[in-house]
Amino acid sequence: MNKSILITGCSSGIGLNAALTLSARGYLVIATARKAEDVEMLKERGLIACTLDLSATDSINNAVAFVVEHTGGTLDFLFNNGAYGQPGALEDLSSKALQEQFQTNVFGWHELTKQIIPIMRNQGHGRIIQCSSVLGFVSMAYRGAYNASKYALEGLTDTLRLELKDANIDVILIEPGPINTQFRANALTAFKKHIDINSSVHQLQYEQQMARLSSESSTVKFALEPIDVTRALIHALESKAPKLKYRVTWPTKIFAVLKRILPTRWLDRLLIKG
Repeated sequence: MNKSILITGCSSGIGLNAALTLSARGYLVIATARKAEDVEMLKERGLIACTLDLSATDSINNAVAFVVEHTGGTLDFLFNNGAYGQPGALEDLSSKALQEQFQTNVFGWHELTKQIIPIMRNQGHGRIIQCSSVLGFVSMAYRGAYNASKYALEGLTDTLRLELKDANIDVILIEPGPINTQFRANALTAFKKHIDINSSVHQLQYEQQMARLSSESSTVKFALEPIDVTRALIHALESKAPKLKYRVTWPTKIFAVLKRILPTRWLDRLLIKG
């Protein structure tokens, strides 16, 4: 039987590229998306697909039941990818906005992973791959909610790796930097939903953020494409000795080194410029 994988956040970008690439590679891919129209798009592209809204427990329960039905009760791999960014200065963000960010980016992932672990334990193997970010270990201004959610994810992932050490279940992080996806468009929607630009002391900075988020592709040098993340994912799935962390894009690799060697104030200066 083909190796099976559940992928979240497949409506576009990293998730969609991973689903299509792995399906062509012979995997039994179960692709998920939050919106019904995106699920239909995935089916039209030849994928097994179902609805999965990470902010809703019932939706997570139904998705896991769908997986069990289509795999006969097994699952080799889980790729947690579905997430969004909530821009805005922390002083302008309501607690509700922060809660929504964590519900999708952290709590939903945790609930889904909790339900998948028993399946992997029962079969005696599995790999859980978490799509984090360079912002999971360095912070940038006006991305506080997303920074915090990815920092939390990295802490949960590191702990889970220790706890599953004897279960033959690998837990792996992929940490992309700037990737050309729909992430900016989704972040812009969240930005407009929760931030009152005109009444903020950060209005000038917000105008710059709006311009950045409105661009069709990343304005950051060294931005890569979703396939570059998929290549790291394939190694994480197929290597006999996968890395614990895959850093994708030069900014991610450089900041991983700089965080270790630079005083915090020096690193802050670099990050503020970014």
